[in-house]
Amino acid sequence: MRLGPCGVLIVLSLVLGPLAAERGARLWGQVSPGPLARPHAELEGTLKCTRCHGGGKETMPGRCLSCHRDIAWLVERDRGFHGSRDVKGTACATCHPDHAGRDFELIRWPDGSAEKFDHRRAGWPLQQRHAEARCEKCHSPRFQASPAAHLSARKTPGGWTGLEQECTSCHEDVHRGALDQDCTRCHDIGKWTVTPGFSHDTTAYPLTNRHAAVKCDKCHLDARLSPRSDGRGHLIPVYKPVPHEACTDCHQDVHNGQFGPACTKCHSTRGWKQIDKQSFDHDRTRYPLRGQHASVRCASCHGDFATPASKKPAFQTCGACHKDVHAGTATLAGKPVDCDRCHTVSGFSPSSFTVDQHRNTKYALEGKHAAVRCSACHRKDSSPSTATKWGSAKVVIRPGYTKCLDCHADDHGGQLISQATHGECADCHRVLGWKPSSFDRSAHAKLRLPLDGHHAEIACRACHGADRIGLPALPPKVRLGKAAFLFKVAEVECAACHLDPHQGRFDPGGARAKERSCLTCHDTRSFRPSTADVTVHARFAFALEGAHRATACVSCHAELKPGAAPPARSSLVGGGARFGPLQFEAKQECVACHKSPHGDQFAARKDRGRCEACHDLDAFAPASRFDHDRDAAFSLKGAHERVPCNQCHHVDPRGGNPQAVIYRPLSAKCESCHGKESK
Repeated sequence: MRLGPCGVLIVLSLVLGPLAAERGARLWGQVSPGPLARPHAELEGTLKCTRCHGGGKETMPGRCLSCHRDIAWLVERDRGFHGSRDVKGTACATCHPDHAGRDFELIRWPDGSAEKFDHRRAGWPLQQRHAEARCEKCHSPRFQASPAAHLSARKTPGGWTGLEQECTSCHEDVHRGALDQDCTRCHDIGKWTVTPGFSHDTTAYPLTNRHAAVKCDKCHLDARLSPRSDGRGHLIPVYKPVPHEACTDCHQDVHNGQFGPACTKCHSTRGWKQIDKQSFDHDRTRYPLRGQHASVRCASCHGDFATPASKKPAFQTCGACHKDVHAGTATLAGKPVDCDRCHTVSGFSPSSFTVDQHRNTKYALEGKHAAVRCSACHRKDSSPSTATKWGSAKVVIRPGYTKCLDCHADDHGGQLISQATHGECADCHRVLGWKPSSFDRSAHAKLRLPLDGHHAEIACRACHGADRIGLPALPPKVRLGKAAFLFKVAEVECAACHLDPHQGRFDPGGARAKERSCLTCHDTRSFRPSTADVTVHARFAFALEGAHRATACVSCHAELKPGAAPPARSSLVGGGARFGPLQFEAKQECVACHKSPHGDQFAARKDRGRCEACHDLDAFAPASRFDHDRDAAFSLKGAHERVPCNQCHHVDPRGGNPQAVIYRPLSAKCESCHGKESK
């Protein structure tokens, strides 16, 4: 039989006594991963390992569940977090690591903490008010009604197990058992006083009008129903049967039986003082009651019914009952009209005068104007002469309309007042909406800065808005108006808005001034890549010819290499970016970029060994400009013309560089190359 480290210590303690146990404890310090957490502190010791780790084929999760019986109860019934399909069968130590010290937290929450735990993992998602409650408000001993709570190994009350999903396991049954125990059939988890799942219309007595506002207990705990009490003295509501056939089942007959029990012949649930049409059908008269007229008190039109005029009042025109509140200003085609030309019996507001009818006036409603409330333009006048001019309604029937500014305020602070149209809104806006402005690229092209490239994609406020992120702040005293929009901006040059990494070298007056400044090498689409092609480069001190035409810019201009400058977040002057200086110093000589493999072999020549004396710009090899008969001391004639160069010009054995070929000095004597012929 094999014994593990724990078994060895146990045997030593039993066989060899305390001394061996002490020595075993020192050995245990080499075996145990560390002290147990405080909840498991009682299991600390060399003789107690098997209480959790078991022995033989017994698994550690099985030992855990033998102690944590509440969890085992849930797992057996596939309930809760531990009984879920994703967790069941997982090793306990996955979420409950131990041996990390007394104060180590034994629970490793799958979502980071108890507060962030997704309760759907436990098989019961938290919704509405439950989602707002703190964990400890529900996970409390007073709500632990499940058998699992009594099986818990915890010595103190509380914990995460022991709750049930039935509402009444946590909440009081205010209906005292009179209704189904499934509260969610009528209530949701938001508010108990609201019953979205229950409609009284499903009963034999639907609630209408004022009945719908009556509290349930007002009817179902009425003393006439003789409700019983529960053991704690609470009245149990009576939900059925509840008499409801006649109004007098609930209401006192104030007429003392003079008109019989059928109250609904004259009254309705809208209110006792409102006569129902069932009692008197006004449609049988020459003036059916519609709209607001249907809710007018009878006495408002008929008075006390004492005179023939009150019994049958005039009704042919609105003016027969209603005063002209517009003082004769409400006219069509110059003639006064009755109220019904602009209003209906449903109410004076809103007016029934339609957008189509408005097209027959001097100002047709189009675009956004068609959706504007009438009162927005036909406002009320509060001046002293209102009653005389516009009538008691004080409504301006004919407001000014020839200019936008007759109705709209100048939101630009008078910046455009000097224009030919004095800043008329229609110059830049349409009745379809203020945004976007109708001032487009073609209109902007007539100004100091035409919009093209990336500038055409930028929002107007990026340059003209008060916040202008990344651009110089606006002058402090400028008047922008409510729109916070500056029309005439000072910045029209590239460097006024964008950082100049060339530090003014190419500006007019700079060290290497160019007529178009930035636009010589860039366009408005993007600063990179540069538009400085071979043709543009020819205008600089060094024209690109031959192989130079295919050479990458960074090969000569090291300041362009990646990492030479920090990445730019924004090229705007206030964007926080920093550019390294891009001076682009011109280099004319070949040796400024290319290392000569010839050393000082040609230093004695008149041209001092300049590369271009022998090589052209297309390629270094072959040396197309070198003529051996003309440029060397040894003329190639006869058979020498066919001899490969490397037959005479060998690689310098001292350098180890295959390009370091010895061209001069070489001996011109024949025997320096041709040895004596053997006899």
